[in-house]
Order: sequence, then C-alpha cells, then structure tokens
Amino acid sequence: MTFWIVALGLAGVSLALLALAFFRSDVGAAAVEYDLRVYRDQLAEVERDVTRGTLPEAEAERARTEISRRILEADRSGQAGGGSRAAPGPVTWAMGAVSALILIVGAVALYARLGAPQYPDMPLKERIAFAEEVRATRLDQSEVEASFGAQAMPQVVDPQYLELIQRLRAVVAERPDDVQGLTFLARNEAALGNYPAAHQAQAQLIAAKGDQATAQDHATLAELMILAAAGYVSPQAEAALTATLALDPRNGTARYFSGLMFAQLGRPDLAFRFWQPLLAEGPPEAPWIAPIRGQIEEIAQAAGQHNFTLPPEAAPRGPTEDQLRDAESMDPEARTQLIRGMVAGLAGRLATEGGPASDWARLIRAYGVLGEVESIAPVVSEAQTVFAGDPASLAEIEAAARDAGLAP
Repeated sequence: MTFWIVALGLAGVSLALLALAFFRSDVGAAAVEYDLRVYRDQLAEVERDVTRGTLPEAEAERARTEISRRILEADRSGQAGGGSRAAPGPVTWAMGAVSALILIVGAVALYARLGAPQYPDMPLKERIAFAEEVRATRLDQSEVEASFGAQAMPQVVDPQYLELIQRLRAVVAERPDDVQGLTFLARNEAALGNYPAAHQAQAQLIAAKGDQATAQDHATLAELMILAAAGYVSPQAEAALTATLALDPRNGTARYFSGLMFAQLGRPDLAFRFWQPLLAEGPPEAPWIAPIRGQIEEIAQAAGQHNFTLPPEAAPRGPTEDQLRDAESMDPEARTQLIRGMVAGLAGRLATEGGPASDWARLIRAYGVLGEVESIAPVVSEAQTVFAGDPASLAEIEAAARDAGLAP
C-alpha cells in the first residue's frame, strides 16, 4: 500500500507542475513588465549621468531616444499578448489533457512491463517467509491427482499389451516384494501414461529394495509423481528429490526438479542456483537442458542476476541414441562407416577430456552396434575406475554393457 501512496503522490506532483506550465497566463506579461522596469531604470541612469556631467547632452539625447523606442516596442508586445490575465484557450486545455493522459498511461504501461503489480509491497525477509509458508501448506500429491480425475489412456493400445499388463499387475499383487516385477510394472504403467499407478509401483519397489534402493530409483519416483501432477512438485515429490540428492548430489533429474520446485514457490534465487550450474555442465542432450534454456532467463531476472547471458546451444557430443537407432536401419557398410566416425570422436574426447556416465554408456552401446564386443570390456573397466564410489553412474555403465551384449 505504501508503494501506491508514494506513486500516486509523485504522479500528482508531476501533473500539478505540468498544469502550471500549461495554464500560467502571466508568464509573457511578467516578462514585459520586467523589460519596462529595466528601461525606466536605464532612463533614470542617463539623467543621473547628465547631472553629474559624465555624459554629454548629445549622447544623452540619443540614449533617451533608443530607450524610449524600446519602451514603446515592449508596450506594443504586451498589448498584442492580450493582457496579463488572459484565460487559457481551447488548444492549451487540449494539450494539457493529452499530456496528462500520456503521462498516466505511459507510467502504468511501464510499471506493468518492468514491475510486479500482482505482488504486494513485501521486503525480502517477508518474501522468504511467505515462500516458506507456501512450501509448508501447499497441496499434497493425492489432492493434486484427485483434482485431475481418472487418467486418460492412450487412444490406441495393443489389446495383447494391455492383457500382459493386467497379468503383471496380478503377479505383483500376489508378490508385493518382487523387485523385477515391480520394476517392469512401474515402467509399463508409465509407458501407458498411467503415472499415478507408475509412481505407486515405484514407491513399492523402493520399499522392497530397502537400503539397496539407488539414487536413480528415488529420482524416478519423484519424476513419476511430478508427471502425475502435471508438473507440480508436491511435498511427497520433494521428499523423493531430497532422498535422491542425499545419495547422489549431482543427479541431474533431482537438481532440475528441485529448481522447478523453488521456481513454483517464488524463490527464483534458489531455482537459479540449481539450474545455472546444471545448464553449464550439460550434456546438451540431457532431457533437462531444453526446459532450463526455455525458463532460466526469466528466472535469472527475477533472481536479480541481470548480467546472466544464456550460453549458445551446444551440439550433442558423440552419437546419440537416435543416431544409433537410425544407423541400425542402414545397410551394413554405410552404418559401419557412420558409427565408426562418431565413435572415434567420442572415444577420443573421453580419453582426453572425460565426460559424464551417459557419454561412457553411449560409447559402450556404440561398440555393441558395431559388433566390437572385445572393445567394450576395456571401456567398461575404465569407466568403473572413473566412477568408483558413484553407484548411480556405475549402474548406468553396467546397464549399457548388458545392452551392448557384454555378459554380466
């Protein structure tokens, strides 16, 4: 409220000064009166000089004539101006009204663009306290899901596939601690778009694994919950994100969704702290890079990071999963040439610069597509050394090795 009082006060003063400039009618008259007073003083000075004998009579007469001419000219100018108390004309009124309108509309438009009219006047300390209150009182997962109603299934689903899913659900119901069955169920429910059932199966999977549950297990749970809530990060999803980061502080999925949560809570400063390093680290093909690039400039401005510049978009490093799949449909010779070129570049970069576990997994799978099983083992061994002590990365490397045909 204080902001609006000050703003209206400043606007009133500005309009008053503007009106004074437009509607003062005695400005010209005051100037004429001043000139006449100066000329009369000049005449009196001429007479004093003549009396003292410092000015010859002939020169005094010429000075009197010139000053008298200026007095007559000033008097005529004052009469032509319509007098000292002429009322403002229609043009003056119109110009004043238009100027006032431009001032008011321009100020409102500028504030609407650069300000935050939807927010009350709130110091930083109160904003942080308000964000914490919102965080503590926001809707939980079940409330949000209930507001969406039943989840819509894809329009075209193979009946045999649905039958298999029904069987899998029945098996898991009979064996609630079956880790493999729960893993398959969570994946397939998600593939159907049935995210509530998917995150319930994933939570059951984590419970069945106990202390053996990985950071990626918790990250998957959080992601499924957020998908079930149409992008909303609930307290239950936050708990899964916290568990993920406790096991793996560098987990990209958890860091992205943690930033999203703080953006939703009105803490762009914390969202920026999660997203800026995550964007810088890459890799460019990571699923969180595109959504971060689409939002981080606005987040940076809201966080006061006015010097932030969005870095140029980098090209994916090494063969992507799509490229590998496309290569499988090519004729053998062309496929081999394409993949060998991509693999050579990726292998060289990993040997000199290193890279995330996803890049090592991509190299392993590429060797599998080439049929060079003998090249997989050394890469797996080196990757295991690089990521020793990082269970999530080691699990990703081992999965890639199995996909490439290396026996466990």
